[in-house]
Amino acid sequence: MPKPAALILAPLPDFLLAPLREHCDCHEYHAAADKEAFLSEIVANVRVVIGAGGTNYDAALLERLPGLGIIAVFGVGYDGVPLDYCRARRIRVTNTPDVLTDDVADIAIALVLMTSRKLVAANRYLHAGLWQGAQFELAGSLRGKTAGILGLGRIGKAIAHRLTAFGMSIAYHGRRAQTGADYFYCESLHDLATRSDFLILSCPGGADTRHLIGESVLAALGPGGVLINIARGSIVDETALAAALTSGTIQAAGLDVFEHEPQISPALLDAPNTVLLPHVGSATHETRRAMAALVVKNTAAFLNGAPLITPVC
Repeated sequence: MPKPAALILAPLPDFLLAPLREHCDCHEYHAAADKEAFLSEIVANVRVVIGAGGTNYDAALLERLPGLGIIAVFGVGYDGVPLDYCRARRIRVTNTPDVLTDDVADIAIALVLMTSRKLVAANRYLHAGLWQGAQFELAGSLRGKTAGILGLGRIGKAIAHRLTAFGMSIAYHGRRAQTGADYFYCESLHDLATRSDFLILSCPGGADTRHLIGESVLAALGPGGVLINIARGSIVDETALAAALTSGTIQAAGLDVFEHEPQISPALLDAPNTVLLPHVGSATHETRRAMAALVVKNTAAFLNGAPLITPVC
């Protein structure tokens, strides 16, 4: 009996594809030069769609797959998946939570340290030979400062736990105050920004949060404030952010995600008070392999009629 077909929508590592091929015939749609011809040969056999967290799972494409049963996302974010459409068609959706929490939280802490202590500028200063003439400028301490976290989910809690060890106070905002969260709850995002020295974004992307961070929130964060984003680039109005960085409305920004990545706004690239990373939050050997294993387990469970490991819907 032939294996069901899996349509691969994004480049995926071999340590995911190799074990997946034990369960499916993998067809790398993302690499096809003639996508129409490619799809026409396999469309009737596709049971599985797999992509990355930032992939656009276009409903028009999914509509052409009559046998589709599961979308397995290689990532924790699933804002590119049309969930209402999937629920209506009874298409299951999974993601890879938990296994990447620590590594993403670590990158958030790295960005807090790099922006507060001006570590990128300090490194360039040394390499330029300027230390021979004068000591590098003073930077800011973390102790006694407030970190405001937008989205106190798994990753948000891990960030908060780490930052308390630096002597920071934690505030947060979300849909509602969380029972058992021993941090200050802000009723609005504006209030959170006003209270924060570091505003850290750890909420989902998607239409509901698009450009949530704009001119008014940045003004509330203020000239001593730093924006940190390890969530989704779409949450930030990058034009407003670039203007705020240039004008001194805020002090600095540390970003691991961008609205149109891997294309980066030239205004952000040119701003001296930014630390920019190429979306490396979960990019460790250990975490990516754990994510891959979870994608394979979810896919195998679906094909075998077993309960999904990490269902979204």
